[in-house]
Amino acid sequence: MDEKTSEINQSRQFHEVTLREFELTDVDDYFVWASDDRVSPWWRWDTFTNKEDVLAFMEKTVLPHPWMRAICLDGRPVGAISVTRRTAEHQCRAELGYVIASQYWGRGIATEAVNLVLGTIFGDMEGLERLEALVLVQNVRSQKVLEKAGFTKEGILKKYLIHKGKISDMTSSGIVFFCDLIYYYLDRLFEGIHELMPNDEVFFNSKLRQLDAQ
Repeated sequence: MDEKTSEINQSRQFHEVTLREFELTDVDDYFVWASDDRVSPWWRWDTFTNKEDVLAFMEKTVLPHPWMRAICLDGRPVGAISVTRRTAEHQCRAELGYVIASQYWGRGIATEAVNLVLGTIFGDMEGLERLEALVLVQNVRSQKVLEKAGFTKEGILKKYLIHKGKISDMTSSGIVFFCDLIYYYLDRLFEGIHELMPNDEVFFNSKLRQLDAQ
């Protein structure tokens, strides 16, 4: 059994990973990772020091976001995941982002959350053909999450943005409907993950209906 299979099976065996919309009552849980000095270096925001600022951030940014979900472990938020749709001529693609409280790193939770997104997002967002993710080159852990979830690392974007005052390189990874996902799910079966994800059947049925309508 390889590392990818082991991590996913571990998270399934002992815990249930689910996604749901955020509520303001999640502020205490959100504060856990928002105030974590191990998490904030990888994000645009600085470490939060009080819950009042986190609450304001949730009201202004989190709740109005068109597609942002709490990553829940046994019903309790331990992170967040978002899909941001591009506009106009770029609306065929969207950007994936996620964050997990550091005490839950290395348990396959982020990988399972990304898989849950992949199971529904191409059916939920009409016309979406590509999901992409940009990650700081130093953030190897996050790059591994994407690889395990079936994303293809497409290259490095040199001096792509200014991150916390420093010009930084980013890795670009993507997954494209339909072939990438088909190959990924077949690979999961051959690697010993014999059960489909809960949303896999929903995903395939929705995309087959779209193809029939074309």
